Amino acid sequence: MSAAEAERQTPPGTDEAAPRRRSALLFLVPLILFGALAIVFGIGLFSGDASRVPSALIGKAAPAIALAPVEGLMRDGEPVPAFGNADLARGRATLVNVFASWCAPCRVEHPVLVGLSQTDAVRQGKVALVGMNYKDEAENARRFLGALGNPFSAVGADRGGRAAIEWGVYGVPETFLIGPDGRILDKHVGPLDERAAGRLLQRALKGS
Repeated sequence: MSAAEAERQTPPGTDEAAPRRRSALLFLVPLILFGALAIVFGIGLFSGDASRVPSALIGKAAPAIALAPVEGLMRDGEPVPAFGNADLARGRATLVNVFASWCAPCRVEHPVLVGLSQTDAVRQGKVALVGMNYKDEAENARRFLGALGNPFSAVGADRGGRAAIEWGVYGVPETFLIGPDGRILDKHVGPLDERAAGRLLQRALKGS
């Protein structure tokens, strides 16, 4: 068949490449939808202050907590006690820092915690600073605080991580601000820096 005869047998307006184009478009649609969803998710994930993750516990009483002390942990020649809910509602605010010896960001923030422990507010007992040692071995926790300094007046050992789950911990380190009445007033996710620590301290002094 000649080219002229083939052309005469093809209906006017017929595009032999159309099926291929439609097939390509059908293949691209899922990719386009996936890309759009990824953009929306990324905007939601990275917009705002990631260190201030909303918590359903803000404004509510701190969940029940009754931890054992870290075995063998000493401060000024005395055993460091643990803490419980009664210790969080003594008429003054408390900063509860969740940390672990195996946590690299905890080492980054630790000088900030040591600085907090040396402020007049903490030294004079207006604000308490305590630690929740998360899924750690007592020996490792002692070595960590012995090497970097112990800023905490009390440290509870959450060996199984149960208390952290009850408190809605996303990952260490995290710091909770507990009001004088035992309610959770604020929460900081990730390592504290000077600015974040100052903000929490100021709110702790206001007590609300």
